[in-house]
Amino acid sequence: MNFRGISYYLGLSCWPVTILSFINILYSSYFDHYLNLNSYLLTLFVSLFFALSFYFISRNAEKNIKFYEQLFLILIIYFFISFLISIPYYFSYYQISLIDSLFEAISGFTSTGFTIFTNVKFLDPTLLIWRSTSHWIGGLFFLTFLILVFSNFKNDYKLTNLVYNPDKSINLFKDTKRIIIKVFFLYSFLTVIIFILFNLSGIRLFNSLNLSMTVSSAGAFLPTNALSDIIKQTSQEIILSLGLIFSALNIYFFYSLSSNFKNIKKHYEDIVVLGGIMLFSLILFFSIGNISFLNIFFNVITSVSNSGISSYEPPENFYLFFVFLTIIGGSLISNSNGIKFIRIYILFKSTILELFKLVTPNIIIDQKIFNTQYRINNENLNLSFLIFICFFISIFILSSVLAAGGLNFENSFKLSILTITNTVNSTLYGLDEINFVNLLTSSKLSLILFMVLGKIELLSLLLIVKKAISRN
Repeated sequence: MNFRGISYYLGLSCWPVTILSFINILYSSYFDHYLNLNSYLLTLFVSLFFALSFYFISRNAEKNIKFYEQLFLILIIYFFISFLISIPYYFSYYQISLIDSLFEAISGFTSTGFTIFTNVKFLDPTLLIWRSTSHWIGGLFFLTFLILVFSNFKNDYKLTNLVYNPDKSINLFKDTKRIIIKVFFLYSFLTVIIFILFNLSGIRLFNSLNLSMTVSSAGAFLPTNALSDIIKQTSQEIILSLGLIFSALNIYFFYSLSSNFKNIKKHYEDIVVLGGIMLFSLILFFSIGNISFLNIFFNVITSVSNSGISSYEPPENFYLFFVFLTIIGGSLISNSNGIKFIRIYILFKSTILELFKLVTPNIIIDQKIFNTQYRINNENLNLSFLIFICFFISIFILSSVLAAGGLNFENSFKLSILTITNTVNSTLYGLDEINFVNLLTSSKLSLILFMVLGKIELLSLLLIVKKAISRN
């Protein structure tokens, strides 16, 4: 294991926290919000210390790390950066315990949205911004991780590139800077656009800032207790829906829109996801009947994007349908989670093909992915199936732990799905109101672990363990 090479990237990952700590210090000083100023100063020094320390450790190290080392790096980053993000919570005026601070930080960094605060409206404004920026940083890191691991440094990302050669050494050092810069500017540009649109629609500046960072990352942290406190006009709901669509689609889809419109035809996955969102919305609209199409469309997109924020509660018999949408998720290279649409597509189409073969063994069947020249191969199918199995194993384990901690079966089951898909427990899914502060420590630790595993997927952890065992 190239630990010194991993240290280099750990050092780089500290700088966003350092910069945002500095921004919060400036904000606190300018607006005379001194309540939690010392906690941001401490975060600044701690993150800066680790950034410089990791830099000196890795000065002469090999910066190229292999696939398994990448996975290990991503796992470490999620816990380490969450630890840095937790510092302002722990040392804040509100006297939050260490476990609760880490819970809030990981919930923010993974864009889940679970919170230990019962009355967000009265929190210090600087802490509200800190919560929103934790979402935004997490979204930026997640997109970068996805592109580095899955795309093999090809900007024309191929839909079938769902597996990676685990023995191949990648030129991470050479390509990281270019990829991060491109993703950063795309991500930042779209966030700014959402912010401007929110502000122009009548939402006050502070709420627009927080909400734009939350929406662009498919998160759920709000600067108020309820979404209805902010979104009060049809135009605002439309902007919110469009922002969540951005978080559910491949980020390069929007680059294609801005650079060369003709390249959109290459984004078959995103086009099908958009079509699926419209189809589900229409089905629900005609099935429910007493809710406007815009409200239903918003509920569908917030579920597919795995944000989960909503102010509209559907009829009781539709709760599981929206839970099902969170499991599907959006495009592969997006801030949405879940199993991902293309993997569901591969599994579904392969199953249909096998059924046809049973009926007519000699039939020649089209195995193309969507309408492309790429075909479903065994690697694609096996990986999709493994991820599907690992997903439901995770649900079983977490549900059991939560049930043992005192939650009833239905709440345990739904909360497990929402945790692993990094989706907030809103009124969409029919959960009883959950006070995360009052949960047992074992339940909190389990939720912390599975929020991270929901992002990196259990299969990634199993690959790391497999590699560690094989080396020993």
